[in-house]
Amino acid sequence: MDSHAHDVALIGTGSDPDDPDFSGFAMAYHHAEVYQRLENCELVACADIVPENAAAFAETFDIDEGHTYEDYQRLLTEAEPDVVSICVPPAIHADIVVDCARAGSVDAIHCEKPMDLTWGGAQRMAQICWRRDVQLTFNHQRRFKPSWAEARDLVDSGKIGDVERVELAPPNIYDWGTHAIDFVGFVTGDRPAEWVIGQIDYREEQQWFGAHNENQAFGLWEYDDGVQAVISTGVGGSFVPALFRFVGTEGTLDVDPDGESETIRWRQYGEDWEYRAIEEGEWTEPIGDAIEHVVDCLETGAEPELSARKALNTTEIIFGIWESARRRGRVDCPLEIDDNPLHAMVESGALVPEPEPESSSE
Repeated sequence: MDSHAHDVALIGTGSDPDDPDFSGFAMAYHHAEVYQRLENCELVACADIVPENAAAFAETFDIDEGHTYEDYQRLLTEAEPDVVSICVPPAIHADIVVDCARAGSVDAIHCEKPMDLTWGGAQRMAQICWRRDVQLTFNHQRRFKPSWAEARDLVDSGKIGDVERVELAPPNIYDWGTHAIDFVGFVTGDRPAEWVIGQIDYREEQQWFGAHNENQAFGLWEYDDGVQAVISTGVGGSFVPALFRFVGTEGTLDVDPDGESETIRWRQYGEDWEYRAIEEGEWTEPIGDAIEHVVDCLETGAEPELSARKALNTTEIIFGIWESARRRGRVDCPLEIDDNPLHAMVESGALVPEPEPESSSE
């Protein structure tokens, strides 16, 4: 394939890469650095509702001033990119993805996680991209984290027999938890859930990128092959001495045991633990690995590890836990809702979290 075969555009180019904050951690810069080093990609345009953000981004990556936009729809019409990376808050993911898919020129969309602020929006994105034959992926890049990928390989090799149960304890179930629940799917075969049951506590307002996240949660779900997973977040969340524990018919495997990052351990029943720590020289850049994989799949036609189909499995579990809390009972899948149950409970007054303290102006 010829050099610079794919024209790439970025939508959402804040914040300051030298001082990243909760407005986006400058994710567009991380995406662009990868595209820039790929021989078959060329950065051609960018857009941000804050013109200064787009101008700074364009200067950093040598994008022509004429292809620097405040209106992303103008970008789609005038620049006609082949690939678009979307690095904006989740509340507007669906609208932008749908517009990109309808533009006609776009072959692939790589969007930041979580999928969308609502279950309906997540489904709408996946459906239109499927109809328009546009490759849609979400940046669950931790699938490429060396210790996580090696843990999956060990499970696949039969080190602990057949997985029967997974236990996980991430900080929350939406912003960080989307990575964690996605990883469980990655290891157990990317299957949909049959049912979900959960409960949450939300007494202190906690928002990430404009989206509410519970303070504490407990959830249980079962995949369609019978494997079950249980999640706990917040106060008292870690009920196993690891970030993840995979329990199989012949043994157990832990990821990040006892707070040891980039470490996995496993044992067959009756045997001692075996440990594997990823050394510094083995570390890779998961975002880079993810985007390189996305571009490669665009060329080969293979389903990406980060596909919308797989992300929907994760997102349904997240909204299923919140819907179970709203309904006060188990919910069966597929979910029969379109909204965001946590946001709806806050807006209706069913949950009244104390506002976040104002940040200091100093």
